Amino acid sequence: MGRQTRGRSIGIALAEDIRTLLGSPPDLICRSVTTAENRSLQIIYLDSLVDRKTVDEFIVESVRQNAFAEVPAASGSRYLREMSLAAPYGTLRDEAVQAAVSGQCVLVDEGRERICFIDTYEAPGRAVEEPKSEPTIRGSQEGFTENLRINIGLIRKRILNPALRFEQMRIGSRTGTCVAIAWMEGLAPAALVREAKRRLAAVRTDSVLESSYLEEYIQDRILSPFPTILNTARPDKTAAHLLEGRVAILTDGTPNVLIAPLTFFDLFSSSEDYFQRADIATFIRWIRFISFFVAVFAPSLFVAATTYHQELIPTELLISLSAQREGVPLPAFLEVMLMEIVFEIIREAGLRMPRAVGQALSIVGAIVLGQAAVEAGLISAAVVIVVSVTGITNFVVPVYSFGMSQRLLRFTFILLAGFMGLFGVLCGMLMLIAHLVSLKSFGVPYMTPVAPAGATDWRDVLVRAPRPWNDPNRLPASVRFLKRKQPGG
Repeated sequence: MGRQTRGRSIGIALAEDIRTLLGSPPDLICRSVTTAENRSLQIIYLDSLVDRKTVDEFIVESVRQNAFAEVPAASGSRYLREMSLAAPYGTLRDEAVQAAVSGQCVLVDEGRERICFIDTYEAPGRAVEEPKSEPTIRGSQEGFTENLRINIGLIRKRILNPALRFEQMRIGSRTGTCVAIAWMEGLAPAALVREAKRRLAAVRTDSVLESSYLEEYIQDRILSPFPTILNTARPDKTAAHLLEGRVAILTDGTPNVLIAPLTFFDLFSSSEDYFQRADIATFIRWIRFISFFVAVFAPSLFVAATTYHQELIPTELLISLSAQREGVPLPAFLEVMLMEIVFEIIREAGLRMPRAVGQALSIVGAIVLGQAAVEAGLISAAVVIVVSVTGITNFVVPVYSFGMSQRLLRFTFILLAGFMGLFGVLCGMLMLIAHLVSLKSFGVPYMTPVAPAGATDWRDVLVRAPRPWNDPNRLPASVRFLKRKQPGG
């Protein structure tokens, strides 16, 4: 097209149209810069999304000295692309608007009949800090941030290998959130990478503000209390999973990265297991398994035994429990259920209140309420002990979303025990096992390597075998399962 648009130059027309389409935002900057050849170029960008130092010291100075016009590649990796001004004006306008809201600098050079898009994105955000949700004593103290570029850099920092792959796409018709898929070429099964891309491409939503938005769309089973996709804020954990042949999904605007596939036994593994000696890591892992069973089954077994099966309780303990329950107006089932609900309320209140008083509220509130309830004769001391131990063991598992699953299961088993005793608990356990065996994560059986069985893979499930005993090139059972299913696997 010509260099004029309804009597205006293309640069001025684009600047005015961008301002109109964006609603005249205060951070929109439209600058006219004159080159050494006395040519005028228009520079358009959103001040809140760009690195001002790059704009002022690199782009503006290059334009004034005519260096940018002569050698476009002089801007290095920040030079994205250019379009001819001969393209339809509507296309130029749409591209310029999208570039501006993406943190790019739009440079309109009418003298050379082109429009350039330069990467100057630098959104405000926090620095790299220790992940508060996954602290470790030994190991890296770096955590992901809300900046996708920084997160990609944290992964590349740990995997200096050209086989590391990243592929980006935008999801969300309104937010246009940038999402990146990461995998190791040659380690990750091609079927797994294709499936991850397919599921993300099939997401139809207007907004993606956190990785949990994507998790709900791409998970294998919606109505299940168990997570089938792992989320973590640790770069070292993400890098370890990538080196095992899994895929990671990074979402701009959140420090939580999704990792797939996930198995049930991965939920009991922590990054610190591989930073400790094998015997110590094995002991801690068994503590986590025991804590899981205590957190889920202890209250229900207490209700079933004290309500329906007193003959299973030793005589001395039964006498002590009976003495404690003397004068308590509520049955054991309602006692436990009431205390569990109160404990959950205190925990949620502690999380939502200001951090300075939240921890004090959780600890003091639980102690004071429990002791007052016992002294008032509303609750027996044994119930307070059971609920307290259950609440503590719930936090031992390193994956927070799995802790939420334990809380839901605990209430389910308490209801079964209150209505049917140990028979109800047994039926619930059978249904739980059947549900776990039926689950899959990106095509991988959830109970791998127990069901289907693979005895040689148990050395990193129930125990953490010393590294010299392991084959460094042997991938986890979940990844090998997918490789066997693909052609030539």
